[in-house]
Amino acid sequence: MSDSSPKSISPFLQALQRRPLLGDGGMGTMLYAKGASTDQCLEFLVVSHPRWVTEIHQAFAVAGADLITTHTFGANRIRLADYGLAHRVRDLNFRAVKLVRDVREVVGRALFIAGDVGPLGKRLQPYGPVTLDAARAAFEEQILALWEAGADLLLLETFGEIVELEIAVQAAKAVCDLPIVASMTYHQDGRTGSGTTPAEALERLRAAGADLVGINCSMGPAPTLEILERMHRAGPGQWLSCMPNAGFPERVDGRFLYPASPEYFAAHVDPFLEHGARLVGGCCGTTPAHIQAMRQALDRRLGQANGARTGQVVVSQEQPAVHVALDTVEGEAGPGETELLRKLKAGRFVISVEVDPPRGFNPQKQIEGARHAKAVGADAVNVADSPMARVRMGALALCVLIQQQVGIETIVHFTTRDRSLMGLQADLIGARALGVRNILALTGDPPSLGDSQNSTPVYDVDSIGLVRIIDRFNQGQDLADRSLGAPGHFTIGVACDPTRPDLEEEVERFHQKVSGGAHFTMTQPIYDPAVWLRFLEAYERRYGEFPVPVLIGVLPLQSHRHATFLHNEVPGITLTEEALERMRRAGAQGRQEGVKMAQELLLQLVEAPHVQGVYLMPSFGRYEVACQVLEVLTPAQRRGEAS
Repeated sequence: MSDSSPKSISPFLQALQRRPLLGDGGMGTMLYAKGASTDQCLEFLVVSHPRWVTEIHQAFAVAGADLITTHTFGANRIRLADYGLAHRVRDLNFRAVKLVRDVREVVGRALFIAGDVGPLGKRLQPYGPVTLDAARAAFEEQILALWEAGADLLLLETFGEIVELEIAVQAAKAVCDLPIVASMTYHQDGRTGSGTTPAEALERLRAAGADLVGINCSMGPAPTLEILERMHRAGPGQWLSCMPNAGFPERVDGRFLYPASPEYFAAHVDPFLEHGARLVGGCCGTTPAHIQAMRQALDRRLGQANGARTGQVVVSQEQPAVHVALDTVEGEAGPGETELLRKLKAGRFVISVEVDPPRGFNPQKQIEGARHAKAVGADAVNVADSPMARVRMGALALCVLIQQQVGIETIVHFTTRDRSLMGLQADLIGARALGVRNILALTGDPPSLGDSQNSTPVYDVDSIGLVRIIDRFNQGQDLADRSLGAPGHFTIGVACDPTRPDLEEEVERFHQKVSGGAHFTMTQPIYDPAVWLRFLEAYERRYGEFPVPVLIGVLPLQSHRHATFLHNEVPGITLTEEALERMRRAGAQGRQEGVKMAQELLLQLVEAPHVQGVYLMPSFGRYEVACQVLEVLTPAQRRGEAS
């Protein structure tokens, strides 16, 4: 990759533009250390021993890797056929990506997921049994699964035949829009097994469409550096990748031992970067200790502290904190309306971006997502409350961290699922004291939907009852008519689902919410303005003028399979036939088409009655992709002025 601007919708290439990135190390090495055998299908371990794979991913993440590689090196149809698993390509690749996504949630950093694709394991015709068409089809099948499962980039690695790697790159370009790292393995003579030189590989792979070209496996850091130097001389200014083995292994007691130490690897970081490497990491024999040493060397070069990359939460002093007004004196007026409510009353077009709390202790990724949302003009950040009934960090805690560290208002999703009447009131008092006063009142997904099915739901009240409780707090009283010392000054939001088949029932429930004191509403994602207009018409036909401003839910689609999954399997999301068909036709350009559709929808919604904002919902934590939707808005449209 040259110094030209990266693809606007690729966070990975954007990150590379800012700084070099660190990959992970040798998955196979670590699996063998855990007891895996050389004669089994290692890729099947994502099914048979997922904890092994997860622990290894997590160890590399904690060591400081920016990029975690899926355990899918040999998860293609041709290799899997040797184990009778050719029919499991999609399943194994999906499971492998999900394991990394789960680790990313637990670690809490903005890790990139590299979909790993290795060679097919059998030679191509005329030297072997695999036809070019069969090779292309096998690569397309695996790559499509990795893309749809949520990989951020593709790592095509350890290829010895340039023709096979070219086919893999071309297959990737045909089925998806992910950035491509294409890496070959070289012999001591500086050529690949098929005789290709580093300069030839660079030229041919860049021509095929690779974003980075590199070297991995077979050699240790020193000889790998020599290959890198030759490639750099052939293409100065090109972005390269470099992931050597930990030296030449020695077989001891049936195991391979690699001699290169972590310190030796760290000493090569500077030379790698000086010769064009933009992505560095390790291959066979490299452990989390090697990656941690490289992390420290890379951070020294970049002049960065290592705390945020080793699982610690670092409180940034760069952003202003939101003022938290503590207000407990009887009769005191309190902090007044929230900034969100003031903007809505002033007719501003309001933008909120949703953030799901982490599954672990570190919220850094979510805080960085909130920072990005603020940078592109968001007015608030929504924080979900264990969505889909899967246990995550408490929404209120993350709201406080975001407001303190980012300086942007939050809207906390507040559910009745897990709180008794006493708990609801206690948490509202706590939220008020902590300065979180924008509340989206929800009933909450039932525990039976998620991973805590033994959890007992409370549901003392539903969302309608919750609105009425918050409204009483705004009057300065709790449910027992005792004074709270001051008005709550909460801004109350409620949900509505204009996609529901029974619009009359949805209209009735919605009317009870707004009659109870709601200030605004946020919808489930829609894909056609007519869906909103039908709901609006149904409400006004029954109750007259629509009473509150609306923030329409917009969820950019990633692919046709993503669209069909949302439509068929996620409660509250219904797509139009036109949207499904457009995503089907988009094929490999699904992500761009999804953003384009969302932008078209947004421009139509700006002109729609009562629509006064957008509620962006990122998929797979891709905040940059979701926020790209906002690029079509003009400053006048943001101010609520006619275009």
